[in-house]
Amino acid sequence: MNDATSSPARPVRPVLDVWCELQCPDCHTALGDLRALRERYGDRLDIRLRHFPLPKHPHAYVAAQAAEEAIEQGQGWPYIEAVLARTEELGKRGDKLLLEVAGELGMDSEELDTALIDGRHLLIVDADQAEGKAIGVTGTPTYVIGGERLDGGKSQEGLRARIEEIADRLLAGQG
Repeated sequence: MNDATSSPARPVRPVLDVWCELQCPDCHTALGDLRALRERYGDRLDIRLRHFPLPKHPHAYVAAQAAEEAIEQGQGWPYIEAVLARTEELGKRGDKLLLEVAGELGMDSEELDTALIDGRHLLIVDADQAEGKAIGVTGTPTYVIGGERLDGGKSQEGLRARIEEIADRLLAGQG
């Protein structure tokens, strides 16, 4: 019999939660590290963007909703990376940039616009932010892996190496 009860369990992938906001210059700086981590670990590490829009960045909240719509449309990481690469421009152009990036990636820009109007992703963004506050996130980027919180808002120095050290340890523990 080949049902879920008789098949061997697949190991659960370690998770790296990245508390981020898409208008944050420090998150822009961290983009290279995120790309390197995604390249190094592929699907062995589950890297999840968690939303933590900061009040000082007026377009961060809507950008978080746009990122969720991009995930729905199968363009999550490409969209997130494209917007993070243009944080300064997002600060100046807001929604127009979000829609433009969607078009550049071949997303349904009209659906994105509708999602921003109807607020269908508000609960996800709000839940991420509430969870972040509950675990002590105060700025972005903040990383959580293996129960350890690493604050990248003060400095990115050494964080990727520390994340890799924890990820490698977690992956070694699976075998």
